[in-house]
Amino acid sequence: MARDYYGILGVDRSASDSEIKKAYRKLARKYHPDVNPGEEAAEKFREVSLAYEILTDPEKRRIVDLGGDPAEQGGGGGYGGGFGGGGFGDIFDAFFGGGGTGRGPRSRVQPGADALLRTSITLEDAFVGVRKDITVDTAVLCEECSGSGSESGAKPVPCQTCSGTGELQEMQRSFLGNVMTSRPCPNCQGTGDVIQDPCNRCHGEGRRRARRDLVVTVPAGIDDGMRIRMAGQGEVGPGGGPAGDLYVEISVQRHPVFSRDGDDLHLTVRVPMVDAALGTEIRTETLTGESLTITLPAGSQPGDRIRLAGSGMPRLRAEGAGDLVAHLDVFVPRELDDRSRALLEKLRDHRDDSAEVNREGDGQETLFSRLRNRFRR
Repeated sequence: MARDYYGILGVDRSASDSEIKKAYRKLARKYHPDVNPGEEAAEKFREVSLAYEILTDPEKRRIVDLGGDPAEQGGGGGYGGGFGGGGFGDIFDAFFGGGGTGRGPRSRVQPGADALLRTSITLEDAFVGVRKDITVDTAVLCEECSGSGSESGAKPVPCQTCSGTGELQEMQRSFLGNVMTSRPCPNCQGTGDVIQDPCNRCHGEGRRRARRDLVVTVPAGIDDGMRIRMAGQGEVGPGGGPAGDLYVEISVQRHPVFSRDGDDLHLTVRVPMVDAALGTEIRTETLTGESLTITLPAGSQPGDRIRLAGSGMPRLRAEGAGDLVAHLDVFVPRELDDRSRALLEKLRDHRDDSAEVNREGDGQETLFSRLRNRFRR
């Protein structure tokens, strides 16, 4: 079974090289044999060193992201040789910021970064799903040089400043004595070669900025804040490297009638007290414009909820739908005409009801207990 190298360093799968390096430095200091002697700490130190070596190598990291294990394929050095295959260069890199023996030139062709775009849709769009046009501004492959970075298409030549190593080494004095450190060559930016005739369009980058029109398919049931991944639609990498992914973050606009809680839809129904007492039917429209009837039973009380199963939001990439919940707001008229007042007085004389102070334990919920229970939900 492949090891979880991201978990070993305690970083996300989307962590940048600097985040991986920072996490490695922290763990290397913690488990270094000079600081934490013992076989368990030494084993942990070898483990984090191996994880760091693999995740800082683009090709090995790609194998990890595909579910493989470069160490088991002979690419990671295992736990036996040196410190996880990284050698003492990793140790010096962790503590002094340079490499004792150097890593050699890095590839000119690098994978591209992921891109993030935010777009807004209506609740109706989220209910039925929609295809939405978007415009992205990202790095694309330079069509003039096809990503080579060269105007004529010629191959790069070795850098004369670093003799093709991609690094410049120098000796520095420290409390440990003389330490050999290395830094990327400023002439070739660590690649070990240079392009003699850079492309006039991309200036040797192999990529350029451009706006592209895309169509994103928004599935039915998507919720606010969710992201849609569009593979290979992100930034093209340096040197014409493979493009990253584009993530489209969805913002769902507020609706004047319905509010959403997970897969359930909620609305408030304002009901006259007579209709609440006698019962009635209320007609409204769904998010698709279809007619919907909500039946209020006789004796409905303020704050009652009527649940219509299966009339809520469709479940994202699953069967079925949530519920529609109608919250009753029973209102009492502030002013009455003479006929309405006479009818209500006649009803009061007919019924043997009278106003009284309610006590908890009488079998009925008080106003304060209803409020308290509502906040506890």
